[in-house]
Amino acid sequence: MDKIFNNKINILKALAIMIVVAGHLEFSVIPMFPPYSFQVILFFFIAGMLFNSKYSFVEFFKRRVKSLMLPYILYTIVYLGITFAITPIVGKFWGMPVNWYNELIIPFLTGHQLDLTSPLWFVPQLFTTLIVYRVLYKIPCNNHIKTAAYTLLALIAIQMEPLAGNFYILYLLRTMFSLLFVHLGHIYTTKIEGKYNIFTGKIFFLVILVQAFLWLTNADYTPLDGIGLSYILVWGDFDNRVVPIITSLTGIWMSLFVVEVFFDKVKNWRFIHQIGQNTYHIMANHLLVFNFITYTILALKGIPFDIKNNADIYWFYCPLKTTYFYFITGIVVTTYLGVGLKYLRAKTTKKINCLQREK
Repeated sequence: MDKIFNNKINILKALAIMIVVAGHLEFSVIPMFPPYSFQVILFFFIAGMLFNSKYSFVEFFKRRVKSLMLPYILYTIVYLGITFAITPIVGKFWGMPVNWYNELIIPFLTGHQLDLTSPLWFVPQLFTTLIVYRVLYKIPCNNHIKTAAYTLLALIAIQMEPLAGNFYILYLLRTMFSLLFVHLGHIYTTKIEGKYNIFTGKIFFLVILVQAFLWLTNADYTPLDGIGLSYILVWGDFDNRVVPIITSLTGIWMSLFVVEVFFDKVKNWRFIHQIGQNTYHIMANHLLVFNFITYTILALKGIPFDIKNNADIYWFYCPLKTTYFYFITGIVVTTYLGVGLKYLRAKTTKKINCLQREK
């Protein structure tokens, strides 16, 4: 059972990162569930599924530093060097001015100190949310009351949207909102998984009906604009006072459903598991791959590079024709980059251990 659960988690992680990468290319992997309506919060839910309360606070803190913040720091250093190196080529510094505040504080407030690492904004936020959840977890209280309390916090966070221009308040409201989904992920694993079947036909049609109703009643019907169901968690930009919670829930359920339906068909696909095992590296590096593709195309077509300098970091060439090329290339290259980095790390660790034993 543990192996099956771990495999399902891994495939869910693979689906989640594909949803994120597709969202950055403005298309949806799952029809009716548009980009940004649940893509980032799904990772908080997965973190809740993996939450383990057996560790002391100190041990839990150390583990989260090692798994989340240490790779984040290393990637920040690497990409700071890359950003300086490409500035003369692209004619623009892709990031905020380099100073202690922007490198140490902004990662927690916005995570956009460097353009190329901006998809990693959620890592310090996930770290914060998990630490807060670990502290609150020990409060003796009924799970129903805790769920109600976290839901209230999420609703209050949405109401705080007008104050999100203050980055410290933004940091607070993101934490308040994401706590609910870490909690729901933990509840799903401990109270629902293997005990109740939530993937019945009736529930499927209920979720589709809710999503269709939300689609129908929103003011914006243009798919490229997110169909009005999206919200931008990083900036605390919520389109509606309740919809962000509902679309998060429907999107998470549909993601779990997709894994449940296709699990037996893809459980032995090695590449799917490699994607799930390298979500951090995919998140960190796919913008670099996207921009490499863009500048290669511009160079081949003789188009000046400065055409891109007035666009945001997600701008890519001729989306009507190239979207899926960017998507497949980005996923494949960054997955195998992660595989390669892990291989080098394992070889280096093995060599260091051998040297230590010889001494």
